[in-house]
Amino acid sequence: MKAKLQTENSLKHVLFGSLIGTTIEFFDFYIYANAAVLVFPQLFFPGADSTNSVLESLATFSIAFLSRPIGSAVFGHYGDKIGRKATLIAALLTMGISTICIGFLPSYASIGIAAPLLLMLCRFGQGVGLGGEWGGAVLLAIENAPPNKRAWYGMFPQLGAPIGLLLSGGTFLILTDTMSSEDFLDYGWRIPFIASSLLVIVGFYIRLKISETPAFENSKLEQEQVKIPFVALLQSYKKELIFGTFAAITTFLVFYLMTVFSLSWATSDLGYSKRDFLLIQLFSVLFFALFIPVSAVIADRIGRRKMLIYASSVIALFGFTFSFFLNSGSTVMVTLFLCMGMSLMGFTYGPIGTFLSELFPTTVRYSGASLTFNLAGIIGAAFAPMIAIWLATHYSLTYVGFYLSIAAFISLVSLLAISKKEHKF
Repeated sequence: MKAKLQTENSLKHVLFGSLIGTTIEFFDFYIYANAAVLVFPQLFFPGADSTNSVLESLATFSIAFLSRPIGSAVFGHYGDKIGRKATLIAALLTMGISTICIGFLPSYASIGIAAPLLLMLCRFGQGVGLGGEWGGAVLLAIENAPPNKRAWYGMFPQLGAPIGLLLSGGTFLILTDTMSSEDFLDYGWRIPFIASSLLVIVGFYIRLKISETPAFENSKLEQEQVKIPFVALLQSYKKELIFGTFAAITTFLVFYLMTVFSLSWATSDLGYSKRDFLLIQLFSVLFFALFIPVSAVIADRIGRRKMLIYASSVIALFGFTFSFFLNSGSTVMVTLFLCMGMSLMGFTYGPIGTFLSELFPTTVRYSGASLTFNLAGIIGAAFAPMIAIWLATHYSLTYVGFYLSIAAFISLVSLLAISKKEHKF
């Protein structure tokens, strides 16, 4: 048997390389989410009915979730065939270029229907890039990790989500505070999209300095690679794909209910100013960031699957509190609600990348982890803000909570049903 290849990656390069990429990707992704609520309804979907304008804008938000599995399939194929490093760089550039282009798009008033169509095309590119980025960043971390610290290493790319959210929300907050409403709608909203080019350059440089992961190199050395990873997944790992996807849907749903839906509902129906609610949201994101490493430490001790079972169970109960907190009329209660939701998000998001990656062997791990995560995004998040707004409008906030509780129950059943087998690294 051939000797295993040893990695030359330093701990600093591995963890910073996985973190910087997802931070950039999620910053790009979330500035779109903010703009979809605050800007795009007026500039790209003008209409007499403001609710319909918001729903049309949120529909473009969902496009990225539909295109993410395409990115998973394409980048996952090359990530499993030619390596993690080159694929990660290509995914980063795909996301970055798509985001920068949004910053230069003319509005509906300038070019008519072509404006929202171009916006949708750029959003599609964002989804493709993120679909390839996430899985590779997680594998970069955990395929360099010692066996007893996989969740700890795997949580570093997950930290990119709250950091990216803080950067995007903070950027929009600064712009709205320092510019008039007219200037912000005219050109101010474009600044974060165009400025993301600087972050892409930094991420590109860091990624170039990283070597291939030892798990992938060992797989090549032992000639374990499969011809078409996607086909191998469907032939041999259908249960892992199905149960892994449904196990992750709650992770997406709880997040987008706490962010996009809450921002839209609070500013349109609860009487909060956009600035005040953005501040509340940014404060709650600190709890999201705090509990990601906490969950990773616990997951390395008790197991990733067990950690997610506990988190999903608590989220199912949390769903019953929606109306009580959001209809309280109290800023303190609403803030507490968001902080609780974001804390639970940290508990489920921290170990999910490691858990999904451990379901698949090295030869199909990039494709398998990426597909399960991004298919869960379609089910759990693509239409979540629209569904939640529809439920709250036609029924009540109580039903939005039921929506979350049902999703958490589905994830819980999937986690209980999934195989406990872990593949070698």
